[in-house]
Amino acid sequence: MRIEDSGMVVPLRPDVTTVGRGRGVDIRLDDPSVSRLHAEIIRRGPYVYVVDMGLSRNGTRVNGRPIARRVLEDGDVVSFGTARCRMGGIPREDVDPDVELRRAVAPELTRREVDVLTALCRPALSDEAFVAPATARHIAEELVVTEAAVKQHLLRLYQKFRIPEGANRRTRLANEVIAMGLVRPLPPVHVPQQNRPVDGQGPGGVRRPGPPGSAPGRPSHLGPGRHTAGVGRRAS
Repeated sequence: MRIEDSGMVVPLRPDVTTVGRGRGVDIRLDDPSVSRLHAEIIRRGPYVYVVDMGLSRNGTRVNGRPIARRVLEDGDVVSFGTARCRMGGIPREDVDPDVELRRAVAPELTRREVDVLTALCRPALSDEAFVAPATARHIAEELVVTEAAVKQHLLRLYQKFRIPEGANRRTRLANEVIAMGLVRPLPPVHVPQQNRPVDGQGPGGVRRPGPPGSAPGRPSHLGPGRHTAGVGRRAS
């Protein structure tokens, strides 16, 4: 494994290699975004896979995508928080790069539980380098339900996915759900230019009526014939 910041190349142990910021790990990364015991890299015959320990709010990513566990290929970039490392020397096998090792078969979910998981994981599936999953309050606002209802759903989901109590429980749940492929990134929503509201218009391009006697599209505080840069014409 090559640490990109320093260029140092560190060999993996024959079985389990621990990665983190603590003094007792095999590969120590001096980065505040890395937890003391952040992840494990495990070798099983010709295969190598990384396991996020669920102890860091910043998580682990492979080629930019958050994971819980994932089989690695030669050349993969693994990010522990913001610390980037590149894997090398892994024998090439006929393995689908999207194959991930799962702890269990995905449990049966209700439609509302799927909605909660989608809202929970949405920040992690964005284009940002790394972000925490959505809070219960943000999920409630997106689904237009109470925060208490969201917390009840999360408690049931922790049980279904066997996420034990402890720190960063939402992060561990989000990592597991993404690793299982239960939540996929959604295509961005593009608003057509002609449908975007502009100054003096409401949604859908409908012009808001002004006070009686005011000119269409002109702020009411401007008298006839008065204009400012950016209102109705380009600034010089």
